[in-house]
Amino acid sequence: MINRQTAKILLLVLPAQLWLHCAGTGQQVNAVEKNVDYLIEQGKLHWANRNDSLSLFYAEHFISLAYEKRSEDFNLAILYSQVLYTQALFSASNARIKDSLFQIGADISKKATLSHPDFQSTYQVAQGDSTFRLLSAIADAPQNIVPGLYWWATNQAYYLYTKPVIERLNNRELLEVIMHRINSLNPGYHFGGPYRFFGTLYTRLPGVDISQSKKYFEQALTHHPEYLGNAVQMAEYYHQKKGNREFFHQQLSEVITTDLYNQSEILPENILYQDRARYLLAIEATLFE
Repeated sequence: MINRQTAKILLLVLPAQLWLHCAGTGQQVNAVEKNVDYLIEQGKLHWANRNDSLSLFYAEHFISLAYEKRSEDFNLAILYSQVLYTQALFSASNARIKDSLFQIGADISKKATLSHPDFQSTYQVAQGDSTFRLLSAIADAPQNIVPGLYWWATNQAYYLYTKPVIERLNNRELLEVIMHRINSLNPGYHFGGPYRFFGTLYTRLPGVDISQSKKYFEQALTHHPEYLGNAVQMAEYYHQKKGNREFFHQQLSEVITTDLYNQSEILPENILYQDRARYLLAIEATLFE
């Protein structure tokens, strides 16, 4: 767990350190840009160790400061959105804080996507009212804005999962259009992210055949078995929804015994998902009462 008192003390020192970093260059004209570059560099260094709660805390701190100065940077906005999603999913224990992080993450990616020049060129030629134009532009969106679309929809969906059914239904079309477009352009994005998204979504919408959820999760596992989030989310959402306690237990048990050696790219997420699997197994009896 993060030692908040220590974090607060250290953060009081950071502004002075950053000022000295810039002042030492002797280039006042470029001080702001150099400062932002430094913030991004530090944020990414901590992000690389995001399985540690304190590193994740600092990643969010540095990236948020950089985003305040360079909010028009598409890649920076997407990284910030992903950091907020990760904080909400794995670190935040308070429901209101989780909701806030997911919503802010969604808003940041949405803004980055809708303001992107390549999206705007598509949106400008779309026909119909504002809603139809938006959906049409998303359905024809270029591949280079897939990250923006993905983190917009993913954050928004997790925000909606705890909301009344009517809110989830009202947003269903938008979320499906976004993720179907990503699936057509890059189904492997974020280790089968579109499949994982639909697998979870279709356990949270009334009137949807639950077998659709299973189909999408199985696709995610088939194409990206190395990413433990696919198995953990299938157990947490599909197997729990179906009451498949035996499969729930078996799938999570396999996750926590998985050898993470030589998984540098996805190691942080896999460590976090192993921890999530242990937690779910610890409360298994409660989940299947």
